[in-house]
Amino acid sequence: MTVLVRRGVQVLAKAAVQVVVLFVSAGTVRWPAGWLYVGLYVGVVAVGAAVLVPGHRDVVEERSRGRQGAVAWDRHLTRALTVAWLGILVVAGLAQRWGWLPQLPPWLVAVGVAVFLLGSGIMLWAMAANPFFAQVVRIQTDRGHTAVAEGPYRFVRHPGYTGMCLSTLGSALLLGSPWALLPWAGCVALLVLRTSLEDQTLAGELDGYREYRTRTRYRLVPRIW
Repeated sequence: MTVLVRRGVQVLAKAAVQVVVLFVSAGTVRWPAGWLYVGLYVGVVAVGAAVLVPGHRDVVEERSRGRQGAVAWDRHLTRALTVAWLGILVVAGLAQRWGWLPQLPPWLVAVGVAVFLLGSGIMLWAMAANPFFAQVVRIQTDRGHTAVAEGPYRFVRHPGYTGMCLSTLGSALLLGSPWALLPWAGCVALLVLRTSLEDQTLAGELDGYREYRTRTRYRLVPRIW
């Protein structure tokens, strides 16, 4: 199986899981907000493929590895992140099924769409700028891994996580239920923990990272943290 086919199967499987989780939780497929989320997700994946496949196949290949080679603590943390991320979809679906109040007004749903696209764009920018962008924390000695300071990495050390915080917030909002913000808060807490552990790992094992960390002070939010 080629790298592109393997990665394509992974992405399709991930999309299928989300569709099942959303609409089984909601108890119906007649849920416009659910289909809005699916449409946006598919659109983002298509744009990502159009950007990464032609000029950044090294990133596609690395991400196709999944959790292979991850440091021990990150295997557990990525599983917890997956549960929290899917929790957003489950809680939003249950809120739709059982009519949990309050429901978000249309203008805030529209804000959610914008935030989802912004976060997804930041993640894609980080992938395009960083040839070592992986799904897990892994020192890629087999690929000549070095610290990257270009693109969004000029502003924060973990722009992919910044984008993920925003895209998952947008997901919770565009699905229309404030209750979905509870698992989103869990996502953010886990990502904050991951930045701390990843910083320690990279500073100890990756050439040039200590100097990069000195130049780029902020982890997730420019001029704040």
